Amino acid sequence: MNRFVKAAVAVTVALAASSPAFANVTEEDLANDRDTPENILTNGMGRDLQRYSPMDTLNKDNVQNLVPAWAFSLGGEKQRGQETQPLVYDGMMYITGSYSRLYAIDLETGEEVWQFDARLPEGILPCCDVINRGAAIFGDKIYFGTLDARIVALDLKTGDTVWNKKIAEYKEGYSYTAAPLIVDGLVITGNSGGEFGIVGEVQARDAETGELVWTRPVIEGHMGTLNGEESTMTGELNATWPGDMWKTGGGATWLGGSYDADTDTLVFGTGNPAPWNSHLRNAGTPTEGNAGDNLYAASRLGIDPATGEIKWHFQTTPREGWDFDGVNEVVAFEDADGNKRFATADRNGFFYVLNREDGAFVNATPFVSEISWASGIDETGRPIYNEDNRPGNPLDAEKGEMVFAVPSFLGGKNWMPMAFSQNTGMFYVPSNEWGMDIWNEPISYKKGAAYLGAGFTIKPIFEDHIGSLKAIQPETGEIKWEYKNDAPLWGGVMTTAGGLVFFGTPEGKFIALDDETGEELWSFQTGSGIVGQPVTYEIDGEQYVTVVSGWGGAVPLWGGEVAKKVNYLNQGGTVWTFKLPRQLASAQ
Repeated sequence: MNRFVKAAVAVTVALAASSPAFANVTEEDLANDRDTPENILTNGMGRDLQRYSPMDTLNKDNVQNLVPAWAFSLGGEKQRGQETQPLVYDGMMYITGSYSRLYAIDLETGEEVWQFDARLPEGILPCCDVINRGAAIFGDKIYFGTLDARIVALDLKTGDTVWNKKIAEYKEGYSYTAAPLIVDGLVITGNSGGEFGIVGEVQARDAETGELVWTRPVIEGHMGTLNGEESTMTGELNATWPGDMWKTGGGATWLGGSYDADTDTLVFGTGNPAPWNSHLRNAGTPTEGNAGDNLYAASRLGIDPATGEIKWHFQTTPREGWDFDGVNEVVAFEDADGNKRFATADRNGFFYVLNREDGAFVNATPFVSEISWASGIDETGRPIYNEDNRPGNPLDAEKGEMVFAVPSFLGGKNWMPMAFSQNTGMFYVPSNEWGMDIWNEPISYKKGAAYLGAGFTIKPIFEDHIGSLKAIQPETGEIKWEYKNDAPLWGGVMTTAGGLVFFGTPEGKFIALDDETGEELWSFQTGSGIVGQPVTYEIDGEQYVTVVSGWGGAVPLWGGEVAKKVNYLNQGGTVWTFKLPRQLASAQ
């Protein structure tokens, strides 16, 4: 439903009368997104997801002069978990909001120009709050997904619907919360719903028409399509899945993907296999080859953007049994020796470096404390399991043996994106130090019902902090410094050429740190917990920073004892925009 208030109509009419038509965003514009400081066209501030800005007007010497420029309220009673990343184009800011809303805001004044509210049906089944993580711009359109598993294209200038397509059936547990990815005129989406026995899939659509070009299921045994016809099977039927369990195998591609232009490869992560009870999917041990690995769940996949064919795979947690989704973002970078690499900080607590050409394993190191499910990663990239830390087989009992596992199922790192600095060559990883009591239970699949087969309670492992922002040297895995936070970290990170690392906390603080030392240089209290993703951009030579504040997401819903620790935090929904005034840029 497209809704205009009177003031917004007036702004729109004025823009139409005084401004030229929006120029179409091209593939070249997307490829150069990081190097055009006046625009932010892609999730990740570049399709490699480095979240690094080359701007240095704002820096360590003057960041204390950063001041609020304007604030915009998302309004109404729909104040839940604002995890969006703003986009900036041609004098406008575009943000998504909880309950599948999208706003166009005047970049200089903070006034609303138009708002789109999706007509969500009754009975949607979002797993982890009614969030949305952002949109994508291409041509004269903006694209975003909805909680009833649809992808919508809107006119950039008016917010009118151009097309609206179904990704999957929401009544079966599917939803969609990620920002779409656009490559060569294709809108590429994943899906959500891994706790409902769905099947993870990547889809590519014509950006102009919304028509499907290809689909690629990520669980072996399922057939892909290309131009409306069957293409190839994913994997080999029953190679790593027993019986018919592949039919409801999970592997949701719920965080979206990245694009490596150097190898012309989409890289998508896949979620946990379904159900959580791994004994139903494999009664054997991990020393018996890969027969029970449950491919391609808990993996990273390299995919051909033209055809949807899988080029390579790397599975971080074979025969996964702790809800260690493998969806976390894969960031393309060059290491200190000039090697082209991928990096990903997995939910399982290990930080991985892969080769960009073929996804081959390079190294892996722990980035959180007291990991219990594995003692390390071997030379091939497979975990060295601690079998005693696998939740027990319930057999015919009410539940299997309970274990205390670290990290918790919400992960050493969850969805919240890390950032890479081309200044320091380090990654800045928002992580959490927690564990869980977990046990398996009998379960059978029922369409549209939760398909877990496990119970759990999350617990902190340290008294003085849960959240931990870590600066990691990817070549060695060495943690150079750590910023500890009382509550869990659940929002994104951004780095800049000015030597700054920006992030927010559930307690509401928006913070800038020194990228070399971790020293806090600036902070601002936003009034609600920050689970959004900061961005920076330029207007008339002045540097701006924006973040959306609004507490929510998975922690208050699933966090067990941790949720009780943060239940005092206020919900909200405000876009905060800060500015370094020109006259203060040189002041110290």
